[in-house]
Amino acid sequence: MVTIALYNLKGGVGKTASCVNFAYLASKDGYRTLLWDIDPQGSTSFYYQVKPKYKGIRKLMTRDANLEEGIMSTSYENLDIIPADHSARSFDIMMDEMKSSKKRLKGIIQQLSDEYDFVFIDCPPGFSVLAENIFNAADIVLMPVIPTTLSVRTYHMVKDYYKEKDIDLSKLMCFFTMVDLRKNMHNEIMEDLYKDKRFFENYIPYLSDVEKMGIHRAPLEEFAKSGYAAQCYRDLWTEIKEGVLE
Repeated sequence: MVTIALYNLKGGVGKTASCVNFAYLASKDGYRTLLWDIDPQGSTSFYYQVKPKYKGIRKLMTRDANLEEGIMSTSYENLDIIPADHSARSFDIMMDEMKSSKKRLKGIIQQLSDEYDFVFIDCPPGFSVLAENIFNAADIVLMPVIPTTLSVRTYHMVKDYYKEKDIDLSKLMCFFTMVDLRKNMHNEIMEDLYKDKRFFENYIPYLSDVEKMGIHRAPLEEFAKSGYAAQCYRDLWTEIKEGVLE
């Protein structure tokens, strides 16, 4: 089982859209896939048109928890989801109260090692107790980066956090989103950061089909399979999959 967390320190970078599409593509490849929506905004759950049957994420984080209690089916084969619920807003406070170790989440996810091939986690932004748990639990932390000055600053802040907390930096893998190659800044930043050897070659352009996911409440493959955005996600997923499973 491979656990992949979609994370960024800031919001509005295409994290959730990417998580939704990668999980869908993994399931289409025949992998048993679970998507865990930990972001209290619940956008991933909204896209998949699923509401939680089991409210109270606290019970899912206790030592004797049964994570399967929170799992629901989606409309797609091989793809299940643990939807977000409002109690996730107090996740960090809850984990502090529980005096959780930084590896608590990893132990809980391991319950599912025989049930799934991939677990995708849609993470809330920010540095926190939860973030540190996610970084330790995930095999890969996928970070979408917009090629702008502020996003590059965020990228370096995340790397510094990994070093400060002694987290394995090789887990951090990045890709560019909302790219507009008509802008010199985007081209220059991408050329510079590719030298860091942490970014996948394929990227996601700024395209309206990605924004339309909220209207259709579905992954791109379900309503715009022949579009360029869907092709970009397929190409990027193929590159990620080869990098993860090699």
